Amino acid sequence: MPLHFFRQLTLVACAIAGLTSTTLATAQTWPTKPVRLVLQFPPGGSTDVVARILAQTMTSALGQPVVVENKPGADGAIAAEFVLRSEPDGHTYFLASNTPMMQVPLLKKNPPYDPIKSFTPVSLVGRYIYVLVSSPSVPANTAAELIAYGRNNPGKLNYGSYSGVTQLMHTKLKDDAKMDINLIPYKGEGPTINDILGGHVQFTFATPASSQAHVKDGKLKALAILLPKRSPMMPEIPTAAEAGLPPLGADTWAALFGPANMPPAITTRMNEALNAAIANPDAREKIARLGFDLGGSTPAELAEFMQVQLKGWAKAFADSGMKPE
Repeated sequence: MPLHFFRQLTLVACAIAGLTSTTLATAQTWPTKPVRLVLQFPPGGSTDVVARILAQTMTSALGQPVVVENKPGADGAIAAEFVLRSEPDGHTYFLASNTPMMQVPLLKKNPPYDPIKSFTPVSLVGRYIYVLVSSPSVPANTAAELIAYGRNNPGKLNYGSYSGVTQLMHTKLKDDAKMDINLIPYKGEGPTINDILGGHVQFTFATPASSQAHVKDGKLKALAILLPKRSPMMPEIPTAAEAGLPPLGADTWAALFGPANMPPAITTRMNEALNAAIANPDAREKIARLGFDLGGSTPAELAEFMQVQLKGWAKAFADSGMKPE
């Protein structure tokens, strides 16, 4: 074999070794400044609280502050685009729900980003718990009675929607349960609950963090919980299947993503830090009270999960008649 060929191989090998050593050195010194967790939600909601609990736990492990930044609006697209345009150096992440990663790409004729190609998957964070809640003024004490009332009183029930999930459930109830109900859009869960308490809308799907205290005080009625089995936190509430609700057809979750092309070594370290925080007993106890089901993953598992979820959400939207706009 010619001598110049061996020289070329040597140069390539040295280049690869140099890149590898540089990447490892970068991962070992990372983070060199505060790490940002960008949220699509305003301060005070359940996801914001979950993020701040995890950030506090991760700060100790990483040796740099982990700070939460709230960038609400456009169904999470504002936060998503901020992160995907950030430097992929491991210092900026998107703690996203399924809304910006499923609803925005699937229900926009010209999606602003690709949920697979525009981001680096880091880890699942967990799944949201939703409870069907109604105003005490509605003459229904079960989900079946609510459905019957909606069928027998067309147009009299107002449904508050503040996310892609709650919009999908409105469509499912209208079509599968054959309820003639009015969709009232909101920009957040808090205003939706306030208007149910004020009598302007009659029901919605809410998180336990925003609804549980009102249920205990008798200001809201809890009719069903969107879980495969009853929650130890609210064991008296029947599951959606027990209550006879139509299936949602897709999961509701939160996960952590970085910008595309993050160094694998940094992705691995961030994954380890997040999953250590998820496993922290004190963090788990605090977050369990919010009605959020913590659960991490590897980056590869999240990547596979995203592919499955895109198919599931596409089918759910198609079955419900929701089309790109």
